[in-house]
Amino acid sequence: MGTVMIIPAKKRMGNTIKKSEQKKLRVAAYCRVSTDSDEQETSYEAQVSHYTEYIHNHPEWSLAGIFADDGISGTNTKKREEFNRMIDECMAGNIDMVITKSISRFARNTLDCLKYIRKLKDKNIPVFFEKEAINTMDAKGEVLITIMASLAQQESQSLSQNVKLGLQYRYQQGKVQINHNYFLGYTKDKNGHLIIDPEQAEVVKRIYREYLEGYSMAKIARHLEKDGIRTGAGKTRWHSSTINKILRNEKYMGDALLQKTYTTDFLTKTRVKNNGIVPQYYVENDHEAIIPKEIFMQVQAELVRRRVVHVSPSGKKRNFSSNNCFSQIVRCGECGDLYRRVHWNNHGHKSIVWRCITRLEPTAADTNCTNRTVNEELLKDISLKAMNQILLGSDSFIQQLQENLAKAITKSDTLSPDGIQKRLEELQQELITKANNRQAYDAIADEIFRLRDQKEKAENNLRSQKEVAERIKTLQEFIKRQPSNLTAFDEPLVHKLIERITVFPKHFTVEFKSGISVDINE
Repeated sequence: MGTVMIIPAKKRMGNTIKKSEQKKLRVAAYCRVSTDSDEQETSYEAQVSHYTEYIHNHPEWSLAGIFADDGISGTNTKKREEFNRMIDECMAGNIDMVITKSISRFARNTLDCLKYIRKLKDKNIPVFFEKEAINTMDAKGEVLITIMASLAQQESQSLSQNVKLGLQYRYQQGKVQINHNYFLGYTKDKNGHLIIDPEQAEVVKRIYREYLEGYSMAKIARHLEKDGIRTGAGKTRWHSSTINKILRNEKYMGDALLQKTYTTDFLTKTRVKNNGIVPQYYVENDHEAIIPKEIFMQVQAELVRRRVVHVSPSGKKRNFSSNNCFSQIVRCGECGDLYRRVHWNNHGHKSIVWRCITRLEPTAADTNCTNRTVNEELLKDISLKAMNQILLGSDSFIQQLQENLAKAITKSDTLSPDGIQKRLEELQQELITKANNRQAYDAIADEIFRLRDQKEKAENNLRSQKEVAERIKTLQEFIKRQPSNLTAFDEPLVHKLIERITVFPKHFTVEFKSGISVDINE
């Protein structure tokens, strides 16, 4: 075996550019402070001054720039503009070495820290950490970096936990923090409290009103776009999802549900929907409401109603539609299925008709519906006749409405929502005092969940009674305000007053939302 001679590697620092081409090492310094307080501001200025002098005191170095991020979190590098600019300069070959005060100033995230160290190392660019006296080009550099960066990560995790505890304390105190910049309908006063923006509030009221009138979220969005109304973010384009969020946001009735989401990873700042993993806090009457609670709850009930699809006699599910005032309200008296709007072109003669879906989508010969097809103009005429019949016999119908109203407002035997709320408040205090007793805490928590469900049922019962009463009053007001018979079809009135139109071979039954129904013969 021949003699083996080891040729040691030459220790090099900086880019591999010949000395004749580069006489001095181009050194950049990176500085960062965590807050914008006066004390830290002084620290920031001191760092800039220190490294400017530090680099000038090394004759073999030349200043390649001071890169400083002021007041930005160090747990990730996404928003650290100066840091990212420095890395770009390194990659472009304009920097040969980077110096910084400590690992925690460079990055508090182990993965990010090692990622950039290795990225620079590939370009033969060392990073020197002054406090730890670590040079990443040394043989022991990466081992030490891994250890030190892990410690820095623990520090950041501890800080994240402190922030979480601070937020939780504020939640427990009912202190609500809301970003009002994109919150349609509200702004903030000089003390940081939510106050109503009158112009935007009218838009919110309009959205709730149109939804209860039967319009779909997509149609409401198109209406707003057509009228040139902007979203809370100032955009001209409205989406159904935006309308959906507005209709479900409890803050519009003056309440606030806190901790709807929570952070799962303090490094990536990943937030997910809180499905009971961490506590939530519900603050009632936190700020002035735009939408009355009764209207808000009516909308929630309507949201649920529209999710419940109609099931045809053959078992097929029919999706909710609100494209037309007759959508979902015209039913077949023969098979019970819905009627669907159809455009007909019969030998060049175009018309719009409504037909039983079972006839349109036949499944088997013995289940095919034979009920008639109805022209849309006839449906309009039937609606008009039904309303006029109510007006014509107004005295008897008013008496019937009063009887229906008396039934609707009968008191329930269940405990009132206020009584349940009083017990819930007592349990809240017990929950805080028993926080360290897991068994007692869980028992109280179970009781709270049970009472919350009971309160919701009691509120739903109360709300249903009020909703029926409101529908009855709506028809009463219509009768009182209308001095004579209607002469033209009125689509908004159909949305407002009529619950259902059932088609039979020889007649129609029109049911009003107040519980009154009339039969109309052709």
